Amino acid sequence: MQVRETGTILIVDDQPTNLSMLSRSLQRNGMTVMLAINGQDAIQKVLNQKPELILLDIQMPGIDGFETCNLLKQNTTTQDIPIIFMTASIDSKDKIKGLSVGAVDYITKPFEEEEVLARVRVHLKLSNLTKTLEHKNFLLEELTKDLEERVAQRTNQLSQALEDLQNTQMQLIQTEKMSALGQLVAGVAHEINNPLSFIAGNIEHTEDYIQNLIEHLRLYQHEYPQTVSLIESHAQKIELNYLLEDLPQIIDSMKTGAERIYNISTSLRSFSRSDTTNKVYFDIHEGIDSTLLILRHRLKANERRPNIEIKKDYGELPLVNCFPSQLNQVFMNIIANAIDAFDEINNGRSYSEIQTNPNLINITTRFIQEHQVVTISIEDNGPGIPDEIKKNVFKHLFTTKTVGKGTGLGLSISLQIVEEKHEGKLKCISLPGKGAKFVIGLPLK
Repeated sequence: MQVRETGTILIVDDQPTNLSMLSRSLQRNGMTVMLAINGQDAIQKVLNQKPELILLDIQMPGIDGFETCNLLKQNTTTQDIPIIFMTASIDSKDKIKGLSVGAVDYITKPFEEEEVLARVRVHLKLSNLTKTLEHKNFLLEELTKDLEERVAQRTNQLSQALEDLQNTQMQLIQTEKMSALGQLVAGVAHEINNPLSFIAGNIEHTEDYIQNLIEHLRLYQHEYPQTVSLIESHAQKIELNYLLEDLPQIIDSMKTGAERIYNISTSLRSFSRSDTTNKVYFDIHEGIDSTLLILRHRLKANERRPNIEIKKDYGELPLVNCFPSQLNQVFMNIIANAIDAFDEINNGRSYSEIQTNPNLINITTRFIQEHQVVTISIEDNGPGIPDEIKKNVFKHLFTTKTVGKGTGLGLSISLQIVEEKHEGKLKCISLPGKGAKFVIGLPLK
C-alpha cells in the first residue's frame, strides 16, 4: 500500500525569515504550502481551506501557539489536523503542555531541514493512514450491508487486508509516539544534566570554601574577642551569628535540590529508553516510577480537586527481560485512563466532597515464584466499567471518550505489547461503582 508523504502544509510564524525558509524547503519536496503570520490569521485560513498538517510557532503576538492549538482542537472541523509546534525553548513544562493541548510533535529552532522534512513526512503518513483506515472501514460496512452472502469471499479478503492495515497503523502510532516522546524526554534530560553537573560540582567547592571562611572567622573571633565599634556594628547589621548558622544549611538545601533534579533526570532517561530491537533486563519499579513522574502534573491538585493519591505496594521483583519503553507506554496508558475517569466523575462534585472520598490509584507488584511470573496491578477507586463496555475495552478504535479526547488505541496497543511482544497477559477487572483494576502478568521465561 502506498501512503502519500506530501500534502498541504500550513506554516504559522510571525518571522518572515522562518516562513520563507520553511516554505522553500517544503515546496522543493513536492508539498503545497499555506502561510499565516499569527494565530488568528491561521484559524481563518484553516476554516477557509483545511491543510493536512500545521507547523505552529509557540511565541507569537496576540494569541500564542498554545491557545491557537487549543481553539483548533475544540472545533470539530479542525480538531483532527496534526499540529507540530516550533519553538526555540527547551523548557520541559512547555513541551509537556504542548502535548497535553493536542500537539503531536516539536521542532526546535534553529531548524534543521532534514529533521523538519522527516517529522513532517512521518506525521503526514500517520494522518493519511488514519484516513485510509476510516475509509476502508466505511467501505467494509457498506459492502457487508449490500452484498451479504454473494460477496462473502471478497469480504473475508477485505477483512484480512483491514486487519493488516490496522496492525500496521498500530505499530506506526506506537513507534512514532514513543519515539517522539522519547526524543523529547531524553533531550530534556540531557539539557538538564549539563548545567546540573556545573552547579553540583561548584556547590561542593563552595561548601569547602565557606567552611574554611567560617573557621577562619571563628579563629579571629577567638583570638581577637575585643572588636572595634565599626566591626561590631557591621556584625550586628548583617546578623553575623545567624548568618554563620544558616549559611551551611542553605548549602545543604542546594545540594538536596541538585540531587532531586538529578533523580528527576534519571527517571526521564529511564522512561525514554530506546529498545525497539532487543529486549533488555529492566527494573519494573523504575519504569512505573518514571511513568508517574511524567504524569505528575496531572496528579497534582488543582482548583477543582485535591491531589490524586498514589499508593505503591512494591514486592521484591527480579529484573524482567523486556522492551522497557513499551512497558512504560502500557503503564502510562492505564494510569492516564484512570486519571481521565476521575476527571469525568469529579464533574459536579465539590472540592470538599472529593476530599472526603479522595481519588486513589493503588499500584501493587508481586513475583509469583512457582509460576515464574511478575504481576503488576493498577487499581483505581473511580466509577468502574459496565460489562457492555468492559468486553470492548481492548478493541481497536473503541473509546467512550468524546471526540478529540480519545483515539481508542491506548488499551488495544497495551494488549498487543503485553501479549504479543512479551507473551504475557493483560486483563481488566471492574464493576460499576467499584473502580477498575488492570492486571499485567509478565512471564520470566
